[in-house]
Amino acid sequence: MTGAYINRIGTAVPANEVHAYFLKFATSQLNDDPRRQVVFNRMADRGGIDRRFSYITPADDPNGDSVDMDGVFARGAFPGTAERMAMYSANAHLLAIRAIEQLELGDRKAKITHLIVTTCTGFSAPGVDLEIVAGCGLSPSVERTMIGFMGCYAAINGLKLARHIVRSEPDAQVLMVSVELCTLHLRETRDMEKLLSFCLWGDGSAAALITAEPSGIRLDSFTSLLAVDTRDLMSWSVRNDGFDMVLSGRVPNAIEDTLRHNVGTVLKNGAIDDIDLWAVHPGGRSVLDAVERALHLQPDALATSRAVLRETGNMSSATVMFVLQKMLAARSSGQKGCAMAFGPGLTAETALFETVQ
Repeated sequence: MTGAYINRIGTAVPANEVHAYFLKFATSQLNDDPRRQVVFNRMADRGGIDRRFSYITPADDPNGDSVDMDGVFARGAFPGTAERMAMYSANAHLLAIRAIEQLELGDRKAKITHLIVTTCTGFSAPGVDLEIVAGCGLSPSVERTMIGFMGCYAAINGLKLARHIVRSEPDAQVLMVSVELCTLHLRETRDMEKLLSFCLWGDGSAAALITAEPSGIRLDSFTSLLAVDTRDLMSWSVRNDGFDMVLSGRVPNAIEDTLRHNVGTVLKNGAIDDIDLWAVHPGGRSVLDAVERALHLQPDALATSRAVLRETGNMSSATVMFVLQKMLAARSSGQKGCAMAFGPGLTAETALFETVQ
């Protein structure tokens, strides 16, 4: 049967590096409680992140009247959901197109038969998919599929769909794009858990070409896991003041427990030692630590995921593709791999793959 391969991956982040700035803004919301500021800064410093990027242009002073240079995120008057969606509509496709340009498709753009877009940080219709078709010069007849609001694991589902398409239509040329503007949902809050959660998020986009051409990363199989009694640990809800992420501190333990009891299912009863590459979504340092403990991995097994976390933070669905891009660039033929990402549910989406030249 025809195989499906990730031939190329391109990535892009906005120009504004904001990690230190956003940490100072978060700290400023605890100005009336110096002890909580100390606790917050100590915990944030342990996050394993050096840089995050945002399409929001920071103001000069994180303690000033507005977080951003344009005055949209003014203290005490942050924008509502409608205004945030307008910002998403104006900016998301531009970042997606930058990632697609990294694929260097040239004349091959005209041969793209399918477009899959994963995103959970904004809604619009006509939306990102049509903007990509127009902006990249794709055929108007390209088959489009939007995978929306599934959170950080959506790219794994996008790859799963791409594999189904290629295996059923061997001539298919599938373009999959993940684009997330997570920082769009910056909030004013004194809730420590929410502040720490926001310290993870950055904006980013990844694009991948998936075809039957036997080069790159062969997608072999997929497995979904749903953790028991964990629905309240991670959620992503639309509120009047933007999208509200709930990310409980109990998530890493739930991931660890779920993987420990289902590793045989994920690996199709193969051995952990048979896996050369672990492309784990870096949802946070504690999440990566939990995966490492659950699978008894060597300290360097998740080095690529930790590098992506350090360099760009958590960009929701796009993040695992950044990990796979690094593995694709450094691959040698015949390496067996396992990819996984986590999201609301609590859900783990996993994939087995193998590198080819």
